[in-house]
Parts: sequence; structure tokens; C-alpha cells
Amino acid sequence: MALKVIGAGLGRTGTMSLKLALEHLGFGPCFHMIEIFSDGRHQIPLWMNVTAGKPDWDTIFDGFASTVDYPTCSYWRELAAYYPQAKVILSTRDAEDWFRSVSRTIFSPGNRAKFSEPPLDKALKPAVFGPFGDRIDDHDFMVGYFREWEAEVISALPPGRLHIHRLGDGWDGLCQFLEVPVPDEPYPVVNTSKDLDESGLVRKADMTPEEAEAVARGYASAMRTKAFGPSSA
Repeated sequence: MALKVIGAGLGRTGTMSLKLALEHLGFGPCFHMIEIFSDGRHQIPLWMNVTAGKPDWDTIFDGFASTVDYPTCSYWRELAAYYPQAKVILSTRDAEDWFRSVSRTIFSPGNRAKFSEPPLDKALKPAVFGPFGDRIDDHDFMVGYFREWEAEVISALPPGRLHIHRLGDGWDGLCQFLEVPVPDEPYPVVNTSKDLDESGLVRKADMTPEEAEAVARGYASAMRTKAFGPSSA
């Protein structure tokens, strides 16, 4: 299966909600960072090859129809070239809101420490944290980076291939772009800062690989249930 949709939006731009929306529309399974943590013993070695310059996209995305979030958004150019028929979605939000959200969640000191330890330091840290260096707490730099990222994606792709999906947009524009009917269900709103705070997901440490995978699968199931009800889990 070749990817049909590639997400170019950075993490904390509604990517988990978009993942569930794409799956609900028939573009699933959708690859997201949660898939790496849910299947870490298989996925992490593959991503170590990616950061070493030897990506095997076909193996990574075997069985997946779409992808969003880190780390794949860091490779949107490569993926857009590798899957030339795929459409691209830029999930985005207000840059100031993005900075506040990432600072308390995925870019928090505790989460950064977790990504600095093996094997995440080689498998995922370069794609997630590499572009920021020691300026990850620098408000002006980070907000500027976010805006430049958005502008770069927009300028690089033709309008017919790219859809800009802003936080809160809902189904209409997305469904029109993907040429599918608008569902009756409300657009999912999940993986909020509150969801992450209550789950403790970004703070959990000292787990075995099996435990880490189970926690990630449990969180993914909980978000799916929140979005579409118990029958969707």
C-alpha cells in the first residue's frame, strides 16, 4: 500500500485528531508518533536507519495509507517525492498557541530528557528536536521557525496537492480536498494538553519495552474512544 496522504504539519497542530479523522474517512491506518511507541521494538530500528540516511519507507509504512505528526513531518519533502500521487495536508494553528502547547508537552524538559536517552537519541531526537538546537526555549526563534515552516510547505507544493488544515477547521474543507462525504459524527478533538497531562504519557519513564508499548496502545485506544465512542476502540 502506497501512502495516499502525507501530513506536513509539526506536532501539536492537531495531528492526533487529524490521524483519527483520516482513519474515519477511509485513509487509514494513519501513521503517527504513537505508532512508533506502540510498536517500538519493530519501529525504532527502522527509524535509526532513517536518521542514518538509509530510510526504508516501504517497510515503515507497510499497511498504512496516511501519515501525520513527528517524525514523519520532518521528512515531508522526501515523502512527497517518494509518493508522488499522495496528497499533502499542512495541519497548523496560531504560532503563539503552538509554542505554548509544545513547551508544556512534547518539548518539555522531561520529555526532552527522555528523547536524549538510547535508543530514542538516535532514532527520533534528530527529527523531532534537531532543528532547534539549544534555542528550543527561545520564544522568538521558535515562533519564527513555525511560521517559516508553514510558509515553506505552502510555497513548495501546488494548491491542488496541498490542503491547509487549521486547528478547529473540522470536516468540510478536509473532505472536499480528499473528495469524500462529510461524516455525521463531530470532528475529533483529542490529545489536548489536558489529555496528555492526565495520561502522564510524556512523563512516564523506566519502563520495559513491553510496558512502553502497552501504555502507548492504551493511550491511542483512549483517544479513539474519546473521538468516536467505545465501539471505535
